[in-house]
Amino acid sequence: MNTIVNTTDANLAARLRHERLARDWSMAELAERAGVSRAMIAKVEAGKASPTAALLGRLSGAFGLSLSTLLARAEGSAGRHVRRADQPVWSDPKTGYVRRAVSAPNARGAEIVEVTLPPGAQIAFPAASYAFFVQQMLVTAGELNFTEGDVVHRLAEGDWLELGEPRDCVFETAGTQPCTYLVILVKS
Repeated sequence: MNTIVNTTDANLAARLRHERLARDWSMAELAERAGVSRAMIAKVEAGKASPTAALLGRLSGAFGLSLSTLLARAEGSAGRHVRRADQPVWSDPKTGYVRRAVSAPNARGAEIVEVTLPPGAQIAFPAASYAFFVQQMLVTAGELNFTEGDVVHRLAEGDWLELGEPRDCVFETAGTQPCTYLVILVKS
């Protein structure tokens, strides 16, 4: 398993800096657009702090990218056939959220990500992190409470959901078991 903790934290730090500089933004400007502190951006870009999924969601939204696209750019490219053991995995140091890039980062059309949330975990993402994508989810194990704006969807194993217009959202494990789900992203 290619766990993205040390090497990819460095790749992610470099990618965040690259995305910021490509837009000719200062750290202060990115902080304002993302609603996070300049100090946190400086720590992450310097590799002195591991970003959480929530932080990455805010930063990717400020860049006009999905979290998945931001992580895929940090992970680099892969071939057309990627074995499970070679699929990049990233773990949120705060919540234990684990993200596996099932499809290659340069996949045409749909992008598929597998997420596992431990019991009691909750991750929030701003609407901006999904603004340019149609997103669908399939729960493959456990139960998930997914809040989309004001609407709470209670999803169990085998349940499928296509998200509506981008809204702030919260993914939360329901019950005492981990929840695993697939996220399918298609550019709109």
